Amino acid sequence: MFSKVLIANRGEIALRVARTCRELGIGVVAVYSTADRDSAVVRYADESVHIGPEAARDSYLSIPALIEAARRTGATAIHPGYGFLSEDPDFAEVCRENGIVHIGPPAEVIARLGDKPAARTLMAEVGLPMLPGSLGPLPTVAAAQETADEIGYPVIIKAAAGGGGRGMRIVHEADEFAAAYRETAAGAQLLFGDSRVYVERYLPISRHVEIQVLADQYGEVIALGERDCSVQRRHQKLIEESPAPGLPAEVVDRMQQVAVAGAKAAGYVGAGTFEFLLAPDGAFYFMEVNCRIQVEHPVTEMMTGVDLVAEQIRIAAGEPLTVRPPATRPPGAAIECRINAEDADRDFVPTPGVLTEFVPAGGPFVRVDTHGFPGYRVPAGYDSLLAKLIVWAPTRAEAVRRMDRALAEFRVEGPGVRTTSEFLRDVLRDPEFRSGTHSSDIVGRVLESRKEVLGVSAAAAER
Repeated sequence: MFSKVLIANRGEIALRVARTCRELGIGVVAVYSTADRDSAVVRYADESVHIGPEAARDSYLSIPALIEAARRTGATAIHPGYGFLSEDPDFAEVCRENGIVHIGPPAEVIARLGDKPAARTLMAEVGLPMLPGSLGPLPTVAAAQETADEIGYPVIIKAAAGGGGRGMRIVHEADEFAAAYRETAAGAQLLFGDSRVYVERYLPISRHVEIQVLADQYGEVIALGERDCSVQRRHQKLIEESPAPGLPAEVVDRMQQVAVAGAKAAGYVGAGTFEFLLAPDGAFYFMEVNCRIQVEHPVTEMMTGVDLVAEQIRIAAGEPLTVRPPATRPPGAAIECRINAEDADRDFVPTPGVLTEFVPAGGPFVRVDTHGFPGYRVPAGYDSLLAKLIVWAPTRAEAVRRMDRALAEFRVEGPGVRTTSEFLRDVLRDPEFRSGTHSSDIVGRVLESRKEVLGVSAAAAER
């Protein structure tokens, strides 16, 4: 086991990883930008190293600064968390070259799965179901248009190196395609330094379901159930839950089987997530593999009792898997809500500022992963995630009620600061969400309902 781990991240995930390290008896090294000098993880860690100014490119994305921090503190492993460099194969390779263990998949696996067309080709060879479209990148407008015309509209154009909801455009009509192709390719070059794109069928109504896998260095791979992540804005998740409501056990079993097969084919090591689109007819299709711990991993932890970060660390230290998938589906239901410092009624614009009040929810079977505290300054330059609120209950209906109660008592105040809590409560009250029949269009519907209510309220106030 490692004696000291450097956490190459910030915010709630840095503090969450630090806590598991401490439970495992591992020394914790935090890194911080100038904006995060007073952060919760800096206060918590055994050691901390300043790695640069607020701009992420000069701090949390600076590989030389992170490697130097590890060398200076004697950290023998680096946990990248999620975001930033967590899926950067160059970072994993540089760690290896410097004798530092990267707590994640090998660099070559990250590179292979991070290239979306290459990943699609590999998974198709293994037998994972694919949406109609191109397996490889399409280098010209003509080739891409031919594919789109063949599979039928609407289609989605995706960047080969994209992820996190970035680098994609939906095209509804053939005459829109050429301009959308050029815009996507140009945007991909700016965002990822890679202009390659591919095309696949777009499902306007679908659900987003993912499978959590763990894989050790000896070829053992297991799946730990599914998470439904259909409540999204701009392809970024807001609410996640397990089990996926209304999804037959045989479909989940099949998803787990193909995810395990895909992980084995890729030579996967560590914690990873296979993401699928579920069509209204019950068919599911492979989307991508996330080569890192997911933001929503606590949902699986609440259902299975497995500390996924601890398993990541043990696997990276060379230990074989001792966790086994449950023989039957775990009882109960778990739900996670992401409380972001955003204004849902203004297109989820971030609302940075100083927190004058921060009182997390509590009570039975309630978990809060956060780095917030009274006096904390929510910076403008980073992701707006402030806290993750996770609950478990014996049934989904009880879990929804528990989450609504917990959101209502979670108090966050500060000049100019707004959070997504009230919007999330509106989602929880939505009849389709309550019945478990919702799909990925739910956020747009709830926003429209809120606009109507706010419009009526404004008109009444004027009278």
